[in-house]
Amino acid sequence: MHQGPGILSPRQRRLAWLGFLLAALQAPVSAWLVADESWLFSLCVALMVATVIIADDAARRRPADATSD
Repeated sequence: MHQGPGILSPRQRRLAWLGFLLAALQAPVSAWLVADESWLFSLCVALMVATVIIADDAARRRPADATSD
């Protein structure tokens, strides 16, 4: 049984992980340095990128011969 192709290419997947890590690390640093709540934007971006990575994982785990309904 082969795995499905996923929605991201390997290069896009690496960049998504890099973007997630950078945004997730920037959020607490911004919260510590800045008095307003602008750090929440970094947190939201990190969560959106994480959602795309999870969707790609789900597509990759699906067998290649499975059809979507």
